[in-house]
Amino acid sequence: MTRKRFIIEMGMGVDQHGQEPTVAAARAVRNAIANNALLGIMEVAGLKDPNEMIVEVKVAVPYPEQVREAEVLSVLPFGKKRLTVETGGMVVDGLAIASLNDKNDEMLIAVAAVTVFVETDL
Repeated sequence: MTRKRFIIEMGMGVDQHGQEPTVAAARAVRNAIANNALLGIMEVAGLKDPNEMIVEVKVAVPYPEQVREAEVLSVLPFGKKRLTVETGGMVVDGLAIASLNDKNDEMLIAVAAVTVFVETDL
């Protein structure tokens, strides 16, 4: 069996308040997959179960060491999932609002690439 790429989806996510890189990362992954219906996984690639697909996620976000992997991957409904997190994205000065539990005025922006692979004999 050979592993082949089926699709690559890109997305962006922002945490405007709370300074949580996990929130920004999860939103970026959700944005990447939000408008896709991978019918070809079953109809073209021949998978019997969508959990047979391999889903590799790469996220670039400020403070990557704070990202909670399981929370980011929980955004994906199916597949054998793997997450790679690296330093990137952007920090933008926003507005700290005490009632929103802001620690500071940072807004965190993350970018994500979600690659779906299938195992095939072709």
